[in-house]
Amino acid sequence: MDIKTFGLKEGDLFLILNPFGDISPTAVSPHQGLYRDDTRFLSRWELRVNGQVPHLLSSTVKSDNLLFTADLTNPLISDEGRTLRKDNVHIFRSAFLLDNTFFGKIRLMNYDRHEISFSLELTFDADFYDIFELRGAKRQKRGKTLPPSIENRAITFQYNGLDGIKRFTRISFEDIPDRITKNKAIFKITLPPKSPYEIIFQISAELHRTKGTVNFDDAYKRAHQIRQEEESGIVKITTSNEHFNELLHRSRSDICTMLTRTEHGNYYYAGIPWYCTTFGRDGLITALQCLWIAPQNALGVLSFLAANQAKDLDPENDAEPGKIPHEMRFGEMARTEEVPFRRYYGTVDATPLFVVLAGEYLKRTGNIQAVEVLWDNLRSAFQWLTDFGDADGDCFIEYSRKRSDGLINQGWKDSFDSIFHADGSLASGPIALIEVQGYAYLGFIHLAHMAKLLGDQEVANSANRRARELKKRFHRAFWSKKLNFYGVALDGQKRLCEVKTSNPGQALFSGLISPRYSKIVARKLLDSTFFSGWGIRTVAKDEVLYNPMSYHNGSVWPHDNSLIGWGLQRYDLKEEILKILSGLFDASLFVDLKRLPELFCGFDRREDEGPTLYPVACQPQAWASGSVFLLLQAALGLEFEHQSHSIIFKSPKLPEYIDWILVEGIGLKEGKANLLLERYKDDVVVKVLEKEGDINVVIYK
Repeated sequence: MDIKTFGLKEGDLFLILNPFGDISPTAVSPHQGLYRDDTRFLSRWELRVNGQVPHLLSSTVKSDNLLFTADLTNPLISDEGRTLRKDNVHIFRSAFLLDNTFFGKIRLMNYDRHEISFSLELTFDADFYDIFELRGAKRQKRGKTLPPSIENRAITFQYNGLDGIKRFTRISFEDIPDRITKNKAIFKITLPPKSPYEIIFQISAELHRTKGTVNFDDAYKRAHQIRQEEESGIVKITTSNEHFNELLHRSRSDICTMLTRTEHGNYYYAGIPWYCTTFGRDGLITALQCLWIAPQNALGVLSFLAANQAKDLDPENDAEPGKIPHEMRFGEMARTEEVPFRRYYGTVDATPLFVVLAGEYLKRTGNIQAVEVLWDNLRSAFQWLTDFGDADGDCFIEYSRKRSDGLINQGWKDSFDSIFHADGSLASGPIALIEVQGYAYLGFIHLAHMAKLLGDQEVANSANRRARELKKRFHRAFWSKKLNFYGVALDGQKRLCEVKTSNPGQALFSGLISPRYSKIVARKLLDSTFFSGWGIRTVAKDEVLYNPMSYHNGSVWPHDNSLIGWGLQRYDLKEEILKILSGLFDASLFVDLKRLPELFCGFDRREDEGPTLYPVACQPQAWASGSVFLLLQAALGLEFEHQSHSIIFKSPKLPEYIDWILVEGIGLKEGKANLLLERYKDDVVVKVLEKEGDINVVIYK
């Protein structure tokens, strides 16, 4: 059964359609619909011709992610004794989103030599399900669904939620249907040869009654203008390889799609459909991945999380003073606390990553004024790391849930069985994850530097001491002589979980792992037990709980691979970086829209076949889309140095399938430049094509 779907997003609204342009949920694709704030406002939207399903020709989403289109044609149609052969009426459907509204157009053209009459029916419904209901949560009761309100060219559905919020779905047509009922609009159509006919509609998802209408073409122009403005501040990258350009362009569009305006600045929502909201970890990592191409968005992420940083001790939400949130939800079940995620803090890594991003943002932009504004929040995060994060005083950052139905595991691998011992028994907390120690270590280094610049010598000294002590204790605690590799975590009894996972790879970018052991980690992560041919698996093939079809125990995650690649750059392991980049690029050639998904299965690469997809992976997923940019930065050895106003390339390398890269609009606050990087055998030459302001371009070989 075909479970392929297409997604659109604008602001807090997103739409999931099947290839026909319908919303037609099935057992294998239950998530189709129009959503706002974790609520499905439209649960059915089906087009039929004389009661029959049209034939699908093709469908896609444009490369800028704004417009869905589907080409359909008629089935066999009988009309008063006359038969219209199939494939004579072209049905072109288009859809886009703007201002909490789904705009749609159905354009018909008769290619038969004779006039033809038929009915076109649109069936619709609004179930107002919460996203957690679609994920399997059972509810004791729901709010009240009112009878639809029918007008001559519109219908309004209303749901009064248990959270006291009224939700409305209004479907309106530009032309009056011949018949409209509580779940269907019927158009009686007569088409002369070569004559077009259009049905234009709007479907709004509102928290109050509205009757506003906007012209379809005017709305699309405005949506396009907004997207151009979003992309204008992002560094543009073009290469000699057209297929790689498709990956770059789709990834750039995905980043813009997931970027969402908030009252505190732009924030990268996590993924469609399951995580279309603010996640601390996801937003921070996406901002890190895109820091070199879109530094301005990192400040929005930092500002949003600072505004929502925990101030009080609240075990029901796993909140402690200084902690950065894991997830925020705005649906009915979150508001009624049927699920714990309205403002939930059950994450161990968002707080150190918040500090890391602030430090990296300062390195990228030199904007010490922004850091000064955030300084109280950064000090609070530091306090959390040294107090609540290290509750037992052993220098390691640990987690254990406080809320009984909260997340058991609170690192990025947050499945219930993702942290385990060699015999398959699950680790019990408090748990100290290896990669989180790396995040904390780099966070301490950055804090010391920022504190020194701001004249806060107390924090500078304390952060330096914490970094030294963590580095002193780290290797002895996490290195396994048995594995000749690092274990994934320490459990509540300080026993090492001697399991080979990708987690140590994410500790590389911090510098916590010494150069000697970094090479051991790199070799292991790129051998056949880890590297599938498409990327590095989350768990090695020879581990007892390895399952290539699992969410966290053997699958391949692009963002995980990108962070590992970023760490390899610290040790100048460029061939290993290129191997990861090439595996993910090859995978993109087999995936719809050339889009890297949230994850795919960890089966070994088979000749002349693409990767095995994970059926419910988010697409797009922000940190999957950001992966190619971070890996490119790692391969190019790209850094920024503000004292000398320099863009620096350290031993830049390009894969064999790319002869040149054009980078346009890259810069510092002192200016910007257009650069051309060309490969000559094993060397890369950087040419400055155009430069504005006082900046330098430096290459270290």
